[in-house]
Amino acid sequence: MAEALLATGKSAKRTTALRHRLLLQSARHDQRRWQVRRRERTRKLIELGGLVAKSGIVDLVDDDRAIIYGALLQAAAVLRSEDGDDAKRLWSRRGHRAFNDEPE
Repeated sequence: MAEALLATGKSAKRTTALRHRLLLQSARHDQRRWQVRRRERTRKLIELGGLVAKSGIVDLVDDDRAIIYGALLQAAAVLRSEDGDDAKRLWSRRGHRAFNDEPE
């Protein structure tokens, strides 16, 4: 009887461990719409943060977020102005040139 009780306890532990593994696996591959959108947004934010760092502005302002945010607000204001289209073309050319000049 004691052996049967021990076997049942071990079986319950294995079942619980398997259940936890399955829950973790399903969480990793969660394809719910909100989860997929959240992952896409996170990826986009990481890429944009990488561009901010790649531009060198972080080092120029000693990682002062207020300055970086102010610069981005100024860029947005320029884009909203009547010179916005010219700024887009200029900045786009500059950005493409910088991407092309990077070593691979």
